[in-house]
Amino acid sequence: MASRALCVGINQFEHLPTANWLNGCVNDANDVSALLTSQYGFADGDITILTDAQATKASVMAALSELKERAERGEIDRLVFSLSSHGTQIPDLNGDEEVDQADEAFAMYDIQQAGDAWDVGSVIVDDELHALFTGLPKGLLVEVVLDTCHSGSGLRALDFLPGRRPRFIPPPTSDGLDSVETADPVGLRDLIKGSPSGRAPVLFAACRPDQTASDAHFAGRYNGAFTYYLVQALKADPAQSRSRLLSEVSKGLRSGKFAQRAQLEAPAGAKMHAFGQAW
Repeated sequence: MASRALCVGINQFEHLPTANWLNGCVNDANDVSALLTSQYGFADGDITILTDAQATKASVMAALSELKERAERGEIDRLVFSLSSHGTQIPDLNGDEEVDQADEAFAMYDIQQAGDAWDVGSVIVDDELHALFTGLPKGLLVEVVLDTCHSGSGLRALDFLPGRRPRFIPPPTSDGLDSVETADPVGLRDLIKGSPSGRAPVLFAACRPDQTASDAHFAGRYNGAFTYYLVQALKADPAQSRSRLLSEVSKGLRSGKFAQRAQLEAPAGAKMHAFGQAW
């Protein structure tokens, strides 16, 4: 199987105050890459890692587009995409979020303000990822790992303990926040649910749409809580089913007293097979 991966991790943001920077996202990208090479047969040359200033919207989308073109030429039959960064919300751009008028988005290194919202040229919108992944050739195994969150509504006291930081950045102004704060946005997981089963990617997400993903301290270094427990579970048993993997990650999060609950969206057959396996 010809495999390729793109691992993105962003701690620092060009136009955000350092108080909004994160600590564990670069480690997440490197850890997922190391897992793929040590446990899943990837060579170093099969994996592109983009971190901090390398991870602008243009560069991430260009890397994904290149992988899409290679898949369309039949050069790839497995694709892994991991992303660790801030999540946010922007006003709905295409009318698909009819109830709440808000799109989920992922902050890139160059995230910047445009009026009361974030500039769409500096964030990746859930619709963009959905269109790219469901437009890939049928039969291509696509696995997506998102360690980010999209709603600040789940913030609680534990999110602000020393060594922990939520991976959420709100809209840049009070008016922008007013425009989305009552929203219950349809996210990438919900979009995937409506995709044809033969083209739907396998999505592992750090938390539910109403929760926050934590950036936290583990054994002397920082990681996303979700990525940390995911990597640990896969190292312990790389052959376990995706459903079992979800259970093990959730068990780890509970043991660490993280309120977030990991999510898995995939066709029924994929849930019964191991990470990295087609069905």
